[in-house]
Amino acid sequence: MQRSIERILKSKIASDGAGVKINRNMVGEDLTFFDPFLMLDEIYSDDPDDYIGGFPEHPHRGFETVTYMLDGKMRHSDHLGNEGTLEPGGMQWMTAGRGVLHSEMPVQESGLLHGFQLWINLPASEKMQEPNYQDIPRDLIPVIKNGENFSVKILAGDFLSEGQNVRGPVSGINVEPDIFDVHIKAHTLEIPTKVEKKVLIYVYEGCVDVADQNIKSQEMGMLSSGDSVVFTSEVGSKFLFLSAMPLREPIASWGPFVMNTFDEVREAIEDFKGGRLIG
Repeated sequence: MQRSIERILKSKIASDGAGVKINRNMVGEDLTFFDPFLMLDEIYSDDPDDYIGGFPEHPHRGFETVTYMLDGKMRHSDHLGNEGTLEPGGMQWMTAGRGVLHSEMPVQESGLLHGFQLWINLPASEKMQEPNYQDIPRDLIPVIKNGENFSVKILAGDFLSEGQNVRGPVSGINVEPDIFDVHIKAHTLEIPTKVEKKVLIYVYEGCVDVADQNIKSQEMGMLSSGDSVVFTSEVGSKFLFLSAMPLREPIASWGPFVMNTFDEVREAIEDFKGGRLIG
């Protein structure tokens, strides 16, 4: 059974960090609709006033962040001494676990900065684990191409292509995420999906049809259940394909803390204020 679009959500212009302009998704909604996904932000500007302030040191607890750059560079560092630079085409997978204090700052004062940050929830049993990082350069991310028709960059999970399973650099995650950056032009592409998984798409350039319904740039589509999705584009389209197993656990969130109860959120806030968030 092929999936169709159940709902289309337009991204909202917002500001975060030190005045960074972003296109934000999954805001103002019941987060259980997107389970296990929590948030998707897109930074896209060639005006340094929109991004130069970056994201100075801030805390996280209880979930994972996936940062994926298309253009420009961001430098990250944390309280544990981890640091590095995200280059175009690269990705960072951070498991915040029990607590991280980190910053993400642009390594440029002009030019285009374009990238995404996706938040993925952790199950209750893993929310207080020790933090972890995976820095993944562009060269380690496989790409499947079909001439000028389409390309699929496999950031995480598995993509079935011509009878062969191609695996991305991130695996072993509880919710089994499949995250693809898909470019399609004047072609039809079918992507198999596990029926049990939540599937979202976010179009960031052009437009694409799913089951005769059109979704445009800066729109997110929530897809129905099914074992495959068929994408068609006549004008050319670029979109993120997001798929994962729902956790079906209570979600209590406040800013940078995502737990299962609001008592746990209050504890996270108090731990941060008291210097206990990071151990």
